[in-house]
Amino acid sequence: MSGSMSDFRQMADRVRNWGRWGDEDELGTLNLITPHKVAEAAATVKQGKVISLGGDFGSGGPQGAFRFRQNPVHTMTVDGGDASTLVEYGPQWLRNAVAADVSAFFADNPFRFNDDMIVMPLQAATQWDALSHVYYEDKLYNGFPADSVTSFGAFHLGIEKVDAKGITSRGVLLDVVAHRGSDVFCPPGTTITPDELDEIAARQNVEIRSGDVVVVHTGWWTRFLSTGEGAEPGAGLDWTCAAWLHDREVAAVAADNLMVEDPDPGNGVEGTFLPMHMLCLRDMGLMLGEYWDLGPLAADCAADGVYEFQLVAPPLKVVGAVGAPVSPIAIK
Repeated sequence: MSGSMSDFRQMADRVRNWGRWGDEDELGTLNLITPHKVAEAAATVKQGKVISLGGDFGSGGPQGAFRFRQNPVHTMTVDGGDASTLVEYGPQWLRNAVAADVSAFFADNPFRFNDDMIVMPLQAATQWDALSHVYYEDKLYNGFPADSVTSFGAFHLGIEKVDAKGITSRGVLLDVVAHRGSDVFCPPGTTITPDELDEIAARQNVEIRSGDVVVVHTGWWTRFLSTGEGAEPGAGLDWTCAAWLHDREVAAVAADNLMVEDPDPGNGVEGTFLPMHMLCLRDMGLMLGEYWDLGPLAADCAADGVYEFQLVAPPLKVVGAVGAPVSPIAIK
């Protein structure tokens, strides 16, 4: 649904949560995940079934299609050949230093090990956007100044601030693919509206409650796994879904696509890019999860007719980061 900047500002005023949980709050809508909510989530577990919602972090990931983010680079720093091979065949400086020390240590010791490292953008694959990720008019969520994010990281609203909640709550899957009767994928230009979300919830006989984490299945990740086209657009939430999330007191929202919201400017706000990001992260204090693999969960929910589950999805606790990897799981 296209809108004007005036429409956007009215929506921002309506959904803004600044001060709702205090002037120093850095958790936003995660405050809605109460101890009672965590217990409610645990009570949804009936079978002990664990379903991974995370994609692979590797060289074949979706970020290879974009210039400002790259796929993870995985490097072995110690491997099975280091203890002896490099001593014999490596360069002189290495034979006299690292490899020699390693070889000497292992000479009369059965212990061996491998080690590795990874270099990657923190939002390279399945991830959470921190509340410090997006801002406008020089303000972050709760009125914190945008310049509090510096080259040293985010002083306010860094991803590590959410560790107190752990992002463990009742999760609810809304399966747009199944609702539309699509084989795999909801194509671009077919934005997901608030009314459609209500229709899906009613069809699935599932209620959205305060503190829930809503996960939206659009089929994008399943299509990416078959095509490898990381830059291909797909359907996402209409920007007006921000009000839908606010009214239902949703704690966080995640999707299997690259932006959660619909990237089509014809369905957005004139003169802006990703208006739902602006409303959710900056005004509501509601985190967004992107690139989640929801295909297996959608299949399981369709099979047993149960669309609620315990969601466990804490981000990697990187101090000052504006986003972080996550390997979420659904437990049913």
